[in-house]
Amino acid sequence: MSVRELLATLRRGEVPAPEAVAGFAAGLARGGVSDAQAGAFAMAVCTGPGLGTAGRVALTRAMTEGGERLSWGAGAPVLDKHSTGGVGDPVSLVLAPALAALGARVPMLSGRGLGHTGGTLDKLEAVPGLSVEMDAERLRAQVARTGCAIVAAPGDIAPADRRLYAIRDVTGTVDQIDLITASILSKKLAAGVAGLVLDVKAGRGAFMADAAAARALARALVDTARGAGCRAAALVTAMDEPLAPACGNALEVAEAVATLRGTARDGRLRGVVVALGAELLALGGLVAEAAAGRARMEGILDDGGAAARFAAMIAAQGGPADLIDRPGRHLPSAPVIRDVAARRAGTIAAIDGAALGRAVVALGGGRQREGAAIDPAVGLDRIARTGARLERGDPICRLHAASPEQADAAEARVREAVAFGAAPPEAPLVLERVA
Repeated sequence: MSVRELLATLRRGEVPAPEAVAGFAAGLARGGVSDAQAGAFAMAVCTGPGLGTAGRVALTRAMTEGGERLSWGAGAPVLDKHSTGGVGDPVSLVLAPALAALGARVPMLSGRGLGHTGGTLDKLEAVPGLSVEMDAERLRAQVARTGCAIVAAPGDIAPADRRLYAIRDVTGTVDQIDLITASILSKKLAAGVAGLVLDVKAGRGAFMADAAAARALARALVDTARGAGCRAAALVTAMDEPLAPACGNALEVAEAVATLRGTARDGRLRGVVVALGAELLALGGLVAEAAAGRARMEGILDDGGAAARFAAMIAAQGGPADLIDRPGRHLPSAPVIRDVAARRAGTIAAIDGAALGRAVVALGGGRQREGAAIDPAVGLDRIARTGARLERGDPICRLHAASPEQADAAEARVREAVAFGAAPPEAPLVLERVA
């Protein structure tokens, strides 16, 4: 089936044959599919019935097999994590070094921002001198030396996903189960991981706002991964409001550093890191069960082992060796920094995480078109939590902007995103486990 025939099938609302989907993915990898055709494919999948189970598996396998596949040989388990995307979510920056300090090998192939959510690579590139680009040989060498690396997928790994990922970002075709599953798993399976945990976000700040849709995605990811021979589990985690009290690349790196140093004022980020790490330690056979993994994760965060491994990873990738000790010296700072003050006393009843994410994008902290430059210094921090009681004049958050005009526009977005009223019941961080 030609690409035109495949697109016509999707346009008619029909589920295409798995072989046609696999051929499309092969064309993406080889350059036989244009960007316009890839965008049309993504849009048709989102607006139609999807690819079906067999088509989703075919797309995932073809994208995995369309490039190089890494192998790691005998030794410590090779583990990784992926998040479906949220706001204020620098989990990877804390989780990867913590796992490495506990004996795992963690070659974390990450992505850039999609839509209103931040990308791990964009966050790391806020660190002066740090590079997220490396070939497979250097990746193996760094993991052998430091136990972990957080990088872009080398050019020969899942090249079809590299193209489709960027096109989905700028065409508004992010939140579809088949495309998400294939994108995530093609890179992870090609990276040769033996254990994978999926952090599937649910809530207003996530792509999957509906909890039922998030559970369906978690199941699709786990089943597809295990069908390909990779041990996997998923946690559905809450993402109504930002996970960390910061949104923006440099600001989220600073929050990750504070969590690693034990000085963070908010424990939600650490809570999700511990939960995901416990699952991975069990999947990799480093502990008998997740309960034991939680204790080990807590310990490595408390004793400084994770912080030391983070410092080694940052230095190995070209960043400053003392970032963990002096983040303020190295991370960029915006020229306009000011509070958004509450205009009346009250309790925060709800926060629209997606709206805060869009505010950061509008400040220049995310991309509104493919290839756009990002300002790493802008964003929000000291974000008040849902349920917090504020007096008139108390800060809702602190703005970091490139100009007073941008700060004014962002303040208006923040005020629209925060609702005052009765305090909601406290919700758990982990909503469900899928295995």
